[in-house]
Amino acid sequence: MALRDRLRRLVQKPGSVDLEPLRALVEEAAARESRVRELPDAELTAAASALREKEDLAELCALGREAARRTLGERPFDVQLIGTLALLSGHVAEMATGEGKTLSGALAAAGYALRGHRVHVMSVNDYLARRDAEWMGPLYAMLGVTAGWVGQSSTPAERREAYRADVTYAPVSEVGFDLLRDRLATGAADLVLPEPSVALIDEADSVLVDEAMVPLVLAGADDSGSADPRHADLVRRLRPGLHYSTDDEARNVQLTAAGAREVERVLGLDLYAPENLAVLTAVNVALHAEVLLHRDVDYIVRDGAVKLVSESRGRVALLQRWPDGLQAAVEAKEALDASPSGEILDSITVQELIGRYPVRCGMTGTAMAVAGQLTEFYSLAIAVVPPNRPCVRDDEPDRLYATAADKEVAIVEEIAAAHAAGRPVLVGTGDVAESERLARRLSRAGLDRVVLTAKNDAEEAAIIAEAGAYGAITVSTQMAGRGTDIRLGGSPSPSVPGTAPAERDGTDHDRVARAGGLLVIGTGRYHSSRLDDQLRGRAGRQGDPGGSVFFTSLQDDLVTRYAPDEESKEPAGDDGLITGKGAHWIVGHAQRVAEGVDLELHRNTWRYNHLIGLQRREVLAERDAVLNGDAADAAMAADAPERHAELTAIAGAEAVAAAARQIVLFQLDRCWAEHLAFLADLREGIHLRSLGRGLDPLVEFNREAVPAGKRLLGDARKRSAAAFEALTASADGVDLDSAGLKRPSATWTYLVHDNPFGSLDERALRGLINMFRGRRR
Repeated sequence: MALRDRLRRLVQKPGSVDLEPLRALVEEAAARESRVRELPDAELTAAASALREKEDLAELCALGREAARRTLGERPFDVQLIGTLALLSGHVAEMATGEGKTLSGALAAAGYALRGHRVHVMSVNDYLARRDAEWMGPLYAMLGVTAGWVGQSSTPAERREAYRADVTYAPVSEVGFDLLRDRLATGAADLVLPEPSVALIDEADSVLVDEAMVPLVLAGADDSGSADPRHADLVRRLRPGLHYSTDDEARNVQLTAAGAREVERVLGLDLYAPENLAVLTAVNVALHAEVLLHRDVDYIVRDGAVKLVSESRGRVALLQRWPDGLQAAVEAKEALDASPSGEILDSITVQELIGRYPVRCGMTGTAMAVAGQLTEFYSLAIAVVPPNRPCVRDDEPDRLYATAADKEVAIVEEIAAAHAAGRPVLVGTGDVAESERLARRLSRAGLDRVVLTAKNDAEEAAIIAEAGAYGAITVSTQMAGRGTDIRLGGSPSPSVPGTAPAERDGTDHDRVARAGGLLVIGTGRYHSSRLDDQLRGRAGRQGDPGGSVFFTSLQDDLVTRYAPDEESKEPAGDDGLITGKGAHWIVGHAQRVAEGVDLELHRNTWRYNHLIGLQRREVLAERDAVLNGDAADAAMAADAPERHAELTAIAGAEAVAAAARQIVLFQLDRCWAEHLAFLADLREGIHLRSLGRGLDPLVEFNREAVPAGKRLLGDARKRSAAAFEALTASADGVDLDSAGLKRPSATWTYLVHDNPFGSLDERALRGLINMFRGRRR
């Protein structure tokens, strides 16, 4: 194994860590099982607590296995303990769907807690955080470990209490939002989050890769977010091909010369005059919202509001917004009231948030596909944990069709055939619109089905749990991160009249197994092979029979967007099926291109955010010194000595020190918010300034961002001194209003969804070039 590791490092190819030392520990734990089983509950708890004084991983596994058996009725398999040990070694454990990651993660979290660490188990949503915390609660209690959970609706007091536990379950977004709120706290007692220690991440590839660069934002009240509904009405009347054109990847749209003339005629102005730049930008954004963002694909409308749909998970992306006025433009397009917008007070990316933790580990079913990124960005290695029982799933080759219509006809025929045999079918689609279109086809074919989309994700657990029932047909927009097992025969449930759990576990399971087990059908390849694997992995759980097949077409969005110049010369059969290798290569090539684009976007965004993170670290160090000490009072005594002495004589040293603290905190926060706005504008405009001059946009960005960052603390101190000079005081105390401290009347948090079309400046420039070419012609 040592030679293999050296060779792997030599060729720079990430791979799986050596599991042999972990297997040895599991075998040692098995040798202690009979002794541990004889311990009364109290003695087992005491034995676990004793691990705080020594590190004995074999004993932890033995005690954890027995605690799980007593409290959950589940004896962890050896491979689950291997997963636990991989996590305790600081790795990402790749464990197939249905192999018991939740229990492995809980035992690892308990192990870290017993070592003296505070553990944050980060999930992808509220439901999983609460479910897992409550489900594993008895296990933690028997091991002498406290556990809590945080959700969107948790109050500050509830959050503070949950974070005081040894193990806290929370959506990664809520941890980030709590951090941002803490960064604006004006008193040490207002802080919620403890110092970071261990981050144990569920669905690690989704969080650490797919959502790594999603900014979490804390905003303050502002009224600048509404879009002019006239622009939405105007672009709705424009005609494709005549007034605007789109690129091959459908990532950009621009006015033609005729379109520009039409806009100018309706608005009665010169669209490209310098004074009308804001109007040009607004029309451009409205055009993007109208043409490139599609209802029931990129977003849905629910309860009178636009809800974004997560591309990687196929469900509503809670609290997410588009940047650059795009959110307001879509709301105007849908004739909805504008949602609150505001000044960004602070932000942090998911990657930066996770990077704060000294110890990081995670678990997922598909880690090896992104092993390089996990190593590059997080220094994490992958431990590929084998399944408890060998996987016997039959993964068929893709079936490729010439057209999307041919493909959909074939999918319905395949579903009908499987259903006739009683075989449950799970269909994974690309978006809500495709799910609903397929559902209508199935209805016309007389096939009952359940559709899980971003519109009914609240019922997802119950729907997915029954997807393995005899003859069930389930259509889902995405299966990544669903967090629910699909058992053959359906999940044991007393809600099914006259059906006992034992019957459903045994008789129904065998009946479905004889029919071939769960059949997973993909209606097209996703932009990442990991998502394909996550869907496929829903079948063949714990050695069950099952199968998977993906139906693709040369008209799929993946192909038309990422391989638009590739043409297939292979003939199609009467049913549209293409068997030639060249055509299949095109689909694979398109997916590889998509994965490469995503990786480069991740790297590029990280490069820009790295500098911002370093600058924020300096501001935070200064802020912490002010919040938790007398740095502000000392600074004001040095910068405004006469006024400091006067105020102290009037109001007392304690009141003046408190006022100085509030002033300096306010000015630090104010300067940082302005700096973020400056950096955002700088990044938007840097491409225009570097275009045509052979300059690297990142270098140009740093050339201006670095000096601005170095001036920030000095500017904040000067402003603080000026505000301190303006303070008034009396024997009753200091009047902070006299210093002009006015924080936002309201704040809120949200996630910024990546702009799918690039920066506004890049898009506006492409539009200008296209327009001028049209005018020359």
